Amino acid sequence: MALTSDPLPALKKYFGFDGFLDSQEEVVDQILSGQDGLVVMPTGGGKSLCYQLPAMCLEGVTLVISPLIALMKDQVDALQEKGIPATMINSTLNGSEQWQRIAAMKSGDYKLVYIAPERFRSDSFMDAMKDVKVSLFAVDEAHCLSQWGHDFRPEYMRLGLALEKLGKPQAVALTATATPVVRRDILKVLALREPFETVSGFSRPNLSLVINEVDKHKVKHERLKKVVEKWKTGIVYCSTRKRVEEVGELLHSWGIKSIAYHGGMTPDEREKTQNSFISKEADVAVATNAFGMGIDRSDVRFVLHYEIPGSIEAYYQEAGRAGRDGEAAYCELLFNYADTRTQEFFIEGANPSYKTICDIYQFIQNEADANFEIQKTIDDIKDGAAVKNGMAVGSALGVLVKQGYIERFDLAGKRTKGTRLLKPNILTGQLQINQQTMEEKERRDRDKLDTMVQLCYGRQCRQQAILEYFGEANAETCGTCDVCMNSFGGDAREPASDEETLIVRKALSGVARMSRKRGKQWEGIFGRGRIVQMLMGSKSQEIKRVRLDTLSTHGILKSCGTAYLNELFRSMHDAGLVFTQRGEFPLLTLTPRGEQVMLGEASFRLVWPEVQSVSPVKDSDMVIEEFGFDGRLYDLLKDLRQKLAQAEGVPVYQIFPNKTLEYFTRLRPSSIKAGMRIKGVGEVKAEKYLQVFIDEINAFT
Repeated sequence: MALTSDPLPALKKYFGFDGFLDSQEEVVDQILSGQDGLVVMPTGGGKSLCYQLPAMCLEGVTLVISPLIALMKDQVDALQEKGIPATMINSTLNGSEQWQRIAAMKSGDYKLVYIAPERFRSDSFMDAMKDVKVSLFAVDEAHCLSQWGHDFRPEYMRLGLALEKLGKPQAVALTATATPVVRRDILKVLALREPFETVSGFSRPNLSLVINEVDKHKVKHERLKKVVEKWKTGIVYCSTRKRVEEVGELLHSWGIKSIAYHGGMTPDEREKTQNSFISKEADVAVATNAFGMGIDRSDVRFVLHYEIPGSIEAYYQEAGRAGRDGEAAYCELLFNYADTRTQEFFIEGANPSYKTICDIYQFIQNEADANFEIQKTIDDIKDGAAVKNGMAVGSALGVLVKQGYIERFDLAGKRTKGTRLLKPNILTGQLQINQQTMEEKERRDRDKLDTMVQLCYGRQCRQQAILEYFGEANAETCGTCDVCMNSFGGDAREPASDEETLIVRKALSGVARMSRKRGKQWEGIFGRGRIVQMLMGSKSQEIKRVRLDTLSTHGILKSCGTAYLNELFRSMHDAGLVFTQRGEFPLLTLTPRGEQVMLGEASFRLVWPEVQSVSPVKDSDMVIEEFGFDGRLYDLLKDLRQKLAQAEGVPVYQIFPNKTLEYFTRLRPSSIKAGMRIKGVGEVKAEKYLQVFIDEINAFT
């Protein structure tokens, strides 16, 4: 095959394109100049071409490291259709087939060879590869290299050593999603030499990102049906196999041509299912997150997340599989906080405790035969080592492999793997495992989930928030997400005066004083009600007991009034400046953007509250003191209202609405005149009911 050093003729000849997409030409030129590199390019940006085209311009073979068999096959099939000599080496081949392909590589019969990362564990494979002229070592889905990435795979950690054994050929790492931390990790693991870094804009202006908070499966079904009916062709992502099957059956009952795809299927089943979607025999794919990596179907008009993903990286990568043709596409996430439990289960499975690792290692030692091997399934090991979370077994084995204590090997004719002790004389108590690093990884994984939850609750432009997460400063609003399109977007405005700016910064400072910071993440300690009490300068026992009256922000916004501050906090929550951590108690804390606003480093827009209708006056009979909300008093007033309503045979709201009772609880009027200044109290109601409520309040106080 004739080679050309000029990429443009090769681009036209092999790929049928007259020109490059954004950033492609720059990346190709730098690769052809011989540099190592790191390429971060959004899904649909033409990342694969960045190494496929140079492969046609370079002597020797380009090795492409890819994590999924389905991904490899799709890429190889597409290249072969273009007349490009390409193949793959992975666990679907027997030993004879692998050696035949390696021999063909030595003869120069292939230009691109896709290889599974676990192949590099084999010494015999590495020895055979020494005689292959490798021109480029391309690591696809490179975020798998980093234990801080959203899809860390231990077998990727060997790739730095593999590069050394291959004589350090030119290397390039490519991924669609990588934060600055992950990018640094990739460079370190591969030990790239003076690499170029190309980080293309993450913006996908053709995608409309929508997050809908739903509380019941019935609502999810309704939204799913509406999205499928409107957009026709797309992918529905579910967190578990069980949910994939459930949603798949639901679509089938609606007469939708759909396929279901998950890791519990055999390789043949997965391939057949995937091909059905690619060939357009099916309109909708219901799948777990592995589906879609490298899927070359450009007419995906929607992506619907049935549950919350575990990170913004995973969410944006999966959403990015819609609209790869550049046409408008729709992405909706059906958010229910209860679904985070599934992601927490996955985090526990991906981060086994030191004790779990030790228990599994001890089980392997106890069960090992004379060759220091066991042929047990993951479930066998789970039961034998008394591990509750089956995912944790695979993760623990990965740690032991990485540390060199065991190796995993294929069993002839079986889908399961065997396990071999490499250092059988090392006892469980002698394992050298960095527990601090493991704990740090789990903390980061939990932070990623928290940040994803913040995105769901926040009311900042979805794409702007995501771009800022990936490190793009001063990202513009998209104008097409649910936040930009709803009434909030129209009503919001920047502060009209320095005074308004100062009020928000003071409020955020109050939140910061009542939170704790670990690393770059804020953790809430108090709820919104207590924070507002502190900012109002309350001297209640609850405030004094935890010494909030000693904070520098105590009483700093007393002039605003409780009602105004409560509305302000709701607006700041909607604008993505503060975040409610959901758990046993809803605790309020700062978002990263809220911290920037507090420090005067970022601009913001809010739906500004109206100035409160209740304010203190100098008339001693009409002074209204601001108190914090007290649930006990509120319940007493509700009971009193119920008795009055029953006595008169009227609905409770005709006595006073809930909002008025809340004002009574917070403002505690001690006279008729003071009470009549509260919203919802007119002359008629004041004459009939107000005194009994004042008596109840005075008795409580």
